[in-house]
Amino acid sequence: MTAPDTLAVYVHWPFCRSKCPYCDFNSHVSASIDHARWRAALLREIDHYADRTPGRTVTSVFFGGGTPSLMEPATAASVIEHIGRRWRLDAGVEITLEANPTSVEAALLAGFRSAGVNRVSLGVQALNDADLKFLGREHSAREALAAVDIAASLFDRFSFDLIYARPGQTVAGWEAELRQALSHAVGHISAYQLTIEEGTPFHLRHARGEFQIPDEDTGAALYEATQAVLDAAGLPSYEISNHARPGEESRHNLAYWRYADYAGIGPGAHGRLTLQEGKIATRQHRAPQIWLERVERDGHATQAELPVAPEERLTEMLMMGLRTVEGVPADRFIRETGREMRAALDSVRLDRLVAGGFLIADAAGLRATAEGRQRLNALLPALLG
Repeated sequence: MTAPDTLAVYVHWPFCRSKCPYCDFNSHVSASIDHARWRAALLREIDHYADRTPGRTVTSVFFGGGTPSLMEPATAASVIEHIGRRWRLDAGVEITLEANPTSVEAALLAGFRSAGVNRVSLGVQALNDADLKFLGREHSAREALAAVDIAASLFDRFSFDLIYARPGQTVAGWEAELRQALSHAVGHISAYQLTIEEGTPFHLRHARGEFQIPDEDTGAALYEATQAVLDAAGLPSYEISNHARPGEESRHNLAYWRYADYAGIGPGAHGRLTLQEGKIATRQHRAPQIWLERVERDGHATQAELPVAPEERLTEMLMMGLRTVEGVPADRFIRETGREMRAALDSVRLDRLVAGGFLIADAAGLRATAEGRQRLNALLPALLG
């Protein structure tokens, strides 16, 4: 199998000041962090994966978490510099850092800009203080907008992230909130529908009946309002939850959705790498302390490394690609499965979903319609069986 020339790199910083009640990400609250030790470990794990993927050009780097804006800017600088030394950085490389819009973290943004970060993703999440408190956020709406303005003064590109389908939220209220966000956002808004994930505090509280989220019909209306307001403002949807002016799309996330190769660095990080022997899925150990100790001992903390069979690649490729407006190009089916689109899929299921107005299948490839993307959780099982 021919390995690609490019690579995206995800770097996971697992620490937060506090755990948001809706969050099921691999994030942990820690009283103290040895930043120098963590910095050295991240560089060692980069070395491990660089040895396995020599000669690649890195098109994007994404610092996620957790709350990576709590790392020292010097750590980000060292990681970026090391990635450029071990691989090659594309001339237009996108380097994104997730940040909470508290005043403390906003004050660090200039340091991250100097470190080489050229895009930030700001977890605003809501623009009223009552909902921010419900979501467990530490910032106020005023503080968040001040941080957005600081980001806009430092970075040409940033994302303004929101959560909708909050308890009691109405379509009219959400439309007003989106328009307020648009008065500060420049090129990219991510709008995620609140879901109740197992294992989170919200899951227990929701089961107890302490709060309710909007029903399915209201959720659909909120989704449709999101599409209408942002499309009218010149930020059309390019993925189910992401909207951007043309050219402002997240290049790193597009690498995931286009099923490109990416290396996962840090606790719990996942990766997909195409090597000469085939495509592999990697997963690093989730527990921060165990990850740290194993990297120091072995040079990496890979907990699992498994081959991805053609049928698995088909499923993953469709799960990711059908989230986007562009869909899955015809040549990607051949590259990942060795078969053309109609040979890779069940033609009866495919034709039924095309006739129902949920999919478009043509010489260009396969893509979901707007109705199909809104119902993707049901669409994929119907397509794949």
